Amino acid sequence: MRISDRTVFGGLAAVSLGSLSGALILGEALRLQPCYWCSFQRLLYMMLIVFGLGGSVFPGWRRLWALLSGLTALGGVFAAGKQSWMQYAPLEVIECGFGDPTPVERLVDWLSGWWPSMFMVTGLCSEKDWVFLGLSLANWSGVCFLLLFGVSLWALFRRSGGRQR
Repeated sequence: MRISDRTVFGGLAAVSLGSLSGALILGEALRLQPCYWCSFQRLLYMMLIVFGLGGSVFPGWRRLWALLSGLTALGGVFAAGKQSWMQYAPLEVIECGFGDPTPVERLVDWLSGWWPSMFMVTGLCSEKDWVFLGLSLANWSGVCFLLLFGVSLWALFRRSGGRQR
């Protein structure tokens, strides 16, 4: 049985939406304070939702959607990795929000002006407020981004998946 391109990209969008929703619900339920890297990862999940939906609606452009989602997921792996490193070596890093703002901080600050409930930064990147099975929320996000990157690579290099209804 071949999996259609629409199904692959629909799944990518669904996993991204689930990851974003899960993080938001968990954050609210446990009163977790998002940092710059958390908020940036939210943006990347939103982009992956859009690219996944694009691949579902326009499967003829499969390689474009796969490339865009792959690069975005790779950016998510980097962002989650950076935040994870900040959590495990807090004394070795300059905390987000201190010193000259980075491009990520500038982008998140700009987005928080448009959508404060989604992008407002109220926490520190080095804080590890929630741990499950030995992994922080940033670690779990990195695992999810890595999975989405793998799916994107698979979608990029596989043969087209059957009929497009």
